[in-house]
Amino acid sequence: MPPHSFTALSTWPKGDTPSRRRFVRGVLAGTAAALAGTSIASCGTAAAAGDGTLQLWDLFSGADGALLNEMIDKARPAMGRLTIERTVLEWGPPYYTKLAMASAGGRGPDLAICHLSRLAGYAPTGLLTPWNVDLLSEYGVQPDDFAEAVRARTGAQGRTYAIPLDTHPFITFYHPDLADRAGLLDKDGKLDLDAFSSPQGFLQASRELARASGKQGVAFGYVTDAAQLWRLFYGLYRQTGADLKLRPGGRAEADPDKMTHVIEFMTKLIDGKVNPGRLDYASSIAAFANRQTGMILSGEWELATFRAANPKVGAATFPTVFDKPAVYADAHSFVLPRDVPQPRLDRAHRFVAAILKAGQTWAKAGHIPAYQPVTRTSAYHRLSPQADYLRAQDHVVFDPPAWFTGAGSDFQNTMSQILQTAVLGNVAPDQAARSMLRRADTFLSKPDPA
Repeated sequence: MPPHSFTALSTWPKGDTPSRRRFVRGVLAGTAAALAGTSIASCGTAAAAGDGTLQLWDLFSGADGALLNEMIDKARPAMGRLTIERTVLEWGPPYYTKLAMASAGGRGPDLAICHLSRLAGYAPTGLLTPWNVDLLSEYGVQPDDFAEAVRARTGAQGRTYAIPLDTHPFITFYHPDLADRAGLLDKDGKLDLDAFSSPQGFLQASRELARASGKQGVAFGYVTDAAQLWRLFYGLYRQTGADLKLRPGGRAEADPDKMTHVIEFMTKLIDGKVNPGRLDYASSIAAFANRQTGMILSGEWELATFRAANPKVGAATFPTVFDKPAVYADAHSFVLPRDVPQPRLDRAHRFVAAILKAGQTWAKAGHIPAYQPVTRTSAYHRLSPQADYLRAQDHVVFDPPAWFTGAGSDFQNTMSQILQTAVLGNVAPDQAARSMLRRADTFLSKPDPA
């Protein structure tokens, strides 16, 4: 068997139909009783792994998948004779449904990737095994090796259920020459974020970028996208100092006036005049890559795409437009499914500690390595433009914790659909804010299927 191998699986249907949801709820409800009583014996794929083998489920295909294999190769001296068997599954609801069902039935892998924003739907329900932080410490990974804003979301009920691999924030990319022509670079030749530090300043900077490009200022793709508008909205909303609290069985707690204020700004920003107003995700990527706009609001995961079009592309943490720094983000993290036998738990701890220390390789994709001893090195600070948005990790905000929120969720899709009606001028911003809260209440009224 090779040192590491992977199998790509994409047999689960796309989307999340009502019939699938009922099926999943039925299965998970049936297993919930078992969680409270005798443990389900480990069987299936986990039991089939031989000595020295670690089974990993992840959702990294393409370039990210190749980088993970490269990290495994670099970390191998610290892993001994461990054989890694990767199974790559389809991103989104299919992955998270399969992970939940496999873990509930005791048929999960030894280790899995989970977005940190999805942890609330898994950790408190018995679907995961907590990490042994003392054992990780023996391998050289300490709790304070992670940014506080990220570490704060790794636990539940006083235990650690996730070990972050990275932080992937929503940031800005820009063409340095166009930003220079617009007078938006600081003395170090980096984007002057102070020019974007108020709603009025951001809009004025957009106009300057439009004049510099000769076309439009800031691109942002959102039409028919399931998450983009939510990412922009929630980061800006948290900059106002307000919060969104989602307590099961209760009602959403938020500040509708500040929600309205943010939506009003978004509507002005995506005006279809100075800035493109009706771009889908792919069109916004193309508009920026083709220099039709001077800046784009996007995730750092698009770094390779933009660098291919312009090797000198610039990037910066998302500007503080309102009162306090806040950057929307998520984080790929490692989790341990339930009922993993102890020898394989030990292997998982050793593997994760070794992979985290190889995080410089992961940074090539644009992701911020979560293990801070990597980002403190001179080698990391020579990375451009990755080092220019490193400070985003100190101010990241994730989806409000609830079983129905997080990456690839119906919640993000629903919120983005409502926001789209507002930015396209079909409903008033205050009406959109009220509608978002009503839909959040609807989600809160539904029982957790786990």
